[in-house]
Amino acid sequence: MALLFLAALIGIPLIEILVFVKVGGEIGALNTVIITVVTALIGVALIRIQGIGVLMRARATLDRQETPVNEIFEGIFLALAGLFLIIPGFVTDTVGFLLLIPPLRRALAAYMAQRSNFVAANVRQRTQKNSGTVIDGEYEVIDEEATSIENRTNPNPDSPWKKEK
Repeated sequence: MALLFLAALIGIPLIEILVFVKVGGEIGALNTVIITVVTALIGVALIRIQGIGVLMRARATLDRQETPVNEIFEGIFLALAGLFLIIPGFVTDTVGFLLLIPPLRRALAAYMAQRSNFVAANVRQRTQKNSGTVIDGEYEVIDEEATSIENRTNPNPDSPWKKEK
């Protein structure tokens, strides 16, 4: 696994440099830079829109009292797409845009969800009606000195709680 990570860490920038040189030789350096910046901006906008959609679907899944496993993996793939789109390069932009295609992303998320082992812990069982009692109220401090028992020097002589000496 470490060897694969090292190969990716070295290989991806080398591939990106090679593609930059080829594309820059064909369309020019300035056009290459402009295309790279525009793809990053478009990608960030698309991730924002699609990310909100994934959050809404995850919320709906939670409301049905189900675990949003597919939505979690879709969110991970969207985060990876964002990372690939922010990294300058045509190869990483291509991978990022591929992850932005909803059917492909959902298929990858479903595949990952089937291969993973998720266990729902601390899931509250909710009924259709609220069975708990909620008491909502407000309070106001009228006299700050009266709020502390320790500040009272003269207790009420008629109080049943007074200490017998």
